[in-house]
Amino acid sequence: MAANGGTKAILAALFANAGIATAKFVGFLITGSSSMLAESVHSVADTSNQGLLLLGQKTSQRKATKEHPFGFGRDRYFYSFIVALMLFTLGAAFALYEGIHKLQEPEALTSPMVAVVILVVAIGLETYSFYTAIVESKKIKGDASWWGFIRQSRTPELPVVLLEDAGALFGLVLALFGVGLSTITGDPVFDALGTICIGVLLGVIAIILIIEMKSLLIGEGATDTELRTIEDELAAGKVERVIHIRTQYIGPDELLVAAKLAMRPGLELAEVAQAIDDAEQRVRGKVPAARLIYLEPDLDRNLANRH
Repeated sequence: MAANGGTKAILAALFANAGIATAKFVGFLITGSSSMLAESVHSVADTSNQGLLLLGQKTSQRKATKEHPFGFGRDRYFYSFIVALMLFTLGAAFALYEGIHKLQEPEALTSPMVAVVILVVAIGLETYSFYTAIVESKKIKGDASWWGFIRQSRTPELPVVLLEDAGALFGLVLALFGVGLSTITGDPVFDALGTICIGVLLGVIAIILIIEMKSLLIGEGATDTELRTIEDELAAGKVERVIHIRTQYIGPDELLVAAKLAMRPGLELAEVAQAIDDAEQRVRGKVPAARLIYLEPDLDRNLANRH
């Protein structure tokens, strides 16, 4: 469900941004608006980013090899990190450069109403893309806040598309204000200021994504809720307690669980093996992402010392 939802949101953003980028470039060529140029480059970057996210989903499905025994699930984290870098360089940095340049050398807009019409149409298309991302994100975010979802999600595509679309939508509004004020006042400085605001907005979003994707790429463990569930399911049956546990997502849909379990004293070898199998089944039943589970049985030495 998460993967399909992520793909649907990516495709919606891909087609919307491709159409928007074309319209914006036409608008820039007609009007000479720096806000339009900044938004055009931003949309081209976004379109390329959706392609990278789709590529990451495709390459992550490769079968495990001897060199990569845990598979290629982290490809989705890698390409999401590249997307964040592109958003910063092609989106934020270019917008800031163009805005500062036009602030230093203001140029009057030509046919500004063309830019206004294109921006209004683009806002409509981007709203559709953003709405799709919100609907698909709600399917997996549960009771978490939107900020919590972005911080805690182990599936990178939806937070990336969500923040990209939010940035694009607010960027279009800023561009519309910049072009509108320049048209009303006859002062092109407002267009340049709008471009700079777009650059700052994209920079903030890009930095948030870079931090989150870097954390996922390095390796994040189970969420607090998942960890409590795993520990509760392990410490049942013939298991006395969990001595220690380590978890790590090796892909958005694959969680590695390694734990040492204190077993009840006096168990036969067959009983220990069955208890381990039962513990694995309980965990997988409650946390489906826990596909790789390695459990080490041990005696509860604390209990033995008390006796």
